Amino acid sequence: MRCSKCMAETGSNRRRFCAKCGSPLPSRCSACSFDNEPSAKFCGGCGKSLGETAATISSAAFSPPRVDIAERRQLTVMFCDLVGSTAMAARLDPEDLREVIRAYHKCVAETVGQYDGFVARYMGDGVLVYFGYPQAHEDDAERAVRAGLAQTEAIHHLRTSERIQIRIGIATGVVVVGELAGSGEAREWDIVGETPNLAARLQALAEPNAVVIGPTTRQLIGNLFEYRDLGAVELKGFAESVQPYQVLRPSAMESRFEALRSETTPVVGRGAELALLMRRWQHAKAGEGRVVLISGEPGIGKSRLTAALSHTIRCEPHTRLRYFCSPYPGRRSNSPSRGCVTSAARPSIWPPGRWVPPSALGSSRWLQKLDCRRCTPFASFRLRGD
Repeated sequence: MRCSKCMAETGSNRRRFCAKCGSPLPSRCSACSFDNEPSAKFCGGCGKSLGETAATISSAAFSPPRVDIAERRQLTVMFCDLVGSTAMAARLDPEDLREVIRAYHKCVAETVGQYDGFVARYMGDGVLVYFGYPQAHEDDAERAVRAGLAQTEAIHHLRTSERIQIRIGIATGVVVVGELAGSGEAREWDIVGETPNLAARLQALAEPNAVVIGPTTRQLIGNLFEYRDLGAVELKGFAESVQPYQVLRPSAMESRFEALRSETTPVVGRGAELALLMRRWQHAKAGEGRVVLISGEPGIGKSRLTAALSHTIRCEPHTRLRYFCSPYPGRRSNSPSRGCVTSAARPSIWPPGRWVPPSALGSSRWLQKLDCRRCTPFASFRLRGD
C-alpha cells in the first residue's frame, strides 16, 4: 500500500498513518482487499463494515486458547422434582402451566440461595442443585438437608393456580465438576460421577413433600435431624443395595457438637484450661461474677472443653442457658433466643410425626399450647426480638 500524498511505501496493511508524512492511509478491507477512504466505515467493494472485519480478525488472532477446567471435589447434590407434572400439563393451558413452573423454580432458587446452594440446571419440572460448588462449606450436607426441608414448607405456602408438591433426593460423594461441551450460551458446567445419579434415584423413592438422603449424607449430618429408615433398597444402575433415609424434622439437640460428635473421646492436653475454668466456677459460686471467653481456630476443641466443664459440674446445682447463632446469611438477629424458645416449647406443642418450623411459634394456635413456665428465661429476649 502506498501513501496517496507522498507516494511512500507503507509496508504494513495494519498502519493507519503514513510513516513518512503522517497522512491518513486508505482503509483496506480485509475481506475483499479494496482500498477505501480513511474516514470510510463500510467497504466500497463488498459493503461490509470495516470495524466488524477488523474486530473479527483481531479476536481470532489474539483470543487465548480454550482451557478445559475441571476439578475433583466432594459435592452434595440435590435433585428436586415436581409431583404430577405430566397430569398437570394435560389439565392446564400451556401459559398457565408456565406460570406454575416459574413460581416453582423461583421458590426453589430463593430457598437454596439462603443456604448458599447453586442452582446448576432447570430441567422442566426438575431442578439440579449443588452444595459445595462453586463455594464450599464445612457443612454443605447439612445445608442441603435444611434447604430441602425449607423447600417443602415454602412450596406448601406457595400461591399458584394448582396446589403443587415436590420430591427431593440428596446424595453426597466425590465428583469431577467442569465444563463439558458447548460454546457461548450453550456452554454448560456439569458434574461427572455417581452422586447425581444417586440423588435422582433417591428422589424417585421420596413421597410427596418428603426429603430422602443417601447413607453418606446421613453419616455427615449425624443427629442434627430425625430420620425414618427406609431399609436397604435396590436401585437401577447400582450394583449394591443402598440404605436411604427420610428426613422428618430437625432434632431437639441444641448443640451441633453433641449432634455431630461424641463426648466419649477423652480430653487430652487441656488440663490447665479446664483447671482455669473450674477456678472461675468456684469464684462464681462464691458470689463473684465471672465471664470466660474461649476463642480459637475451628476444630481446636472449644466445644469439647465446655462439654468437659459441664460434665464436671453436673452434680452441682446450676442453671445452664445455651444460645447458638445461625451460620446462614440473612437470618434474624434474635435467632439464638428463637432457637431456645423453640427447643423449650417443643415437648409440649410438637405434634408427633410432623415437622413444624420455628416460624409456627408466632401463630396463635401454637401459642395457646405454649408452656410459658418453660420459656420464662427467654421472655426478655423475645420482647426485644423482631
